[in-house]
Amino acid sequence: MCEDTYHAICAIRRFEERLVSLKRDGLIQGSLHLCCGQEAVPVGACRALRSGDALTVTYRGHGWALARGIAPADLFAEVMGRDSSLCGGRGGSAYFSSADHGLLGENSIVAAGLPIAAGAGLAAHMSEDDVVSLVSIGDGAMNQGAAHEALNFAGVLGLPLVVVIENNGWSELTPADAMVMTETLAERAFIYGMAAVRVDGTDAEAVERAVTEAVDRARAGGGPTIIEALTVRLTGHYDLDPQHYRPAEDLARAREQDPLEQLRLRLGGDRVAEIERRVAAELDLAVDAAKRTPYPDPAGAREHVYG
Repeated sequence: MCEDTYHAICAIRRFEERLVSLKRDGLIQGSLHLCCGQEAVPVGACRALRSGDALTVTYRGHGWALARGIAPADLFAEVMGRDSSLCGGRGGSAYFSSADHGLLGENSIVAAGLPIAAGAGLAAHMSEDDVVSLVSIGDGAMNQGAAHEALNFAGVLGLPLVVVIENNGWSELTPADAMVMTETLAERAFIYGMAAVRVDGTDAEAVERAVTEAVDRARAGGGPTIIEALTVRLTGHYDLDPQHYRPAEDLARAREQDPLEQLRLRLGGDRVAEIERRVAAELDLAVDAAKRTPYPDPAGAREHVYG
């Protein structure tokens, strides 16, 4: 399990590093919101889901997509604006989705994924399907009106919803603890009548256990759960963020908790080197395939547009 986890986290980390390189080469346009340091959360959470479950994430969603099983070549092509099998280049880095993987999509509006995920939970509740809806949000989303409305709705109806708060300590450029009066975000679950748990978000196995328990509870009709995953952000809010607002000691602490480095120490040099070589080879093939993917036909620009 440790080697599989290292491979999964390493694949996400190196994938995003390739994205930065591709952007530097002019092959990607726009901002990139990276999940470096947070990879253990999607890796652990997605292991607890079934193929038919619904997943909704934020604009920091590359790791969730890869953990859910989306092929790196397809994701590279999408972010590069090519005619990918995901959204044909229309979604890019921050808005792609994949119905085949139950990924209802990313969303760049803070907390906007929660009402979508609650809707998926409501659909499962009304149809009595054995489906769970999981949504990933950031710590800042808990202060948005849409979050309160969706959580209250889910709590009242007892929807099969699992809310994973990726608390990396920073709400964009503001320290998360400067924005709330409670000691934790998980304790807010009480007012919605939900179960709640805090977990080490740098430990994929711990995340998997917490999400598995929440998912099993939801499938059994036990209602929604809030999971506060305490994690770290190694990069800026987006790829060009210099993080001038961030104390050096905070970034140093984040590096000490880096899930990839923690696993590296547990595995040892030879096994780590072999996994790194395998990941590099896989990503080489994926990038080559993405570069061969054509750009969308301009004649289809009006497709999938309302109005």
